[in-house]
Amino acid sequence: MDLPPHVIALDGLTLRRFAAESDLPEFFAVIEESLEHLRPWMPWVAEHSHAKTAEFLGSRAELWAKGRDFTYAIMRGGAIVGACGLFRREDTPDDVREIGYWLHPAATGHGLATRTARALADEAFRLPGVAWVEIVHDPANRASGAVPARLGFTERLRRPAEALAPAETGEELVWRLAREHAPAA
Repeated sequence: MDLPPHVIALDGLTLRRFAAESDLPEFFAVIEESLEHLRPWMPWVAEHSHAKTAEFLGSRAELWAKGRDFTYAIMRGGAIVGACGLFRREDTPDDVREIGYWLHPAATGHGLATRTARALADEAFRLPGVAWVEIVHDPANRASGAVPARLGFTERLRRPAEALAPAETGEELVWRLAREHAPAA
């Protein structure tokens, strides 16, 4: 089975596969510091706890091995500043992968999410059979929407979605990039 690399080195930024036990204290602290920033858009924040963070990190190795979910710590200056992932939802075709990302509020506004998403799209298209990469977000989350727009994704559709986080509108915006339209890194 083809899998993405455990480490993706970018200029001044590294995406590194999470290490469940050793990353737990720092990752939990980054989430704690980011709660108010994430709360409007991330439903999991409502149930955030040390145990939930440990459970999340503990499940990453099995999902990685199965080729379903590749979750990375976003590292800058040797510190975790967010998380990102390349995954396949169960309700999507085999040739589609989705990218997700979030950053600590102090790490926003520096192009890190855009660089992260570009790197994950590049890795997705290195996987056999992947023809499309999607980024899905609530249309009201303009910061998340700016990333796919900068990378040449096109708006594919808007669909109803259950509003699970406080700022969600009950709609999802799906952006899509085709393998043949991926920008050169």
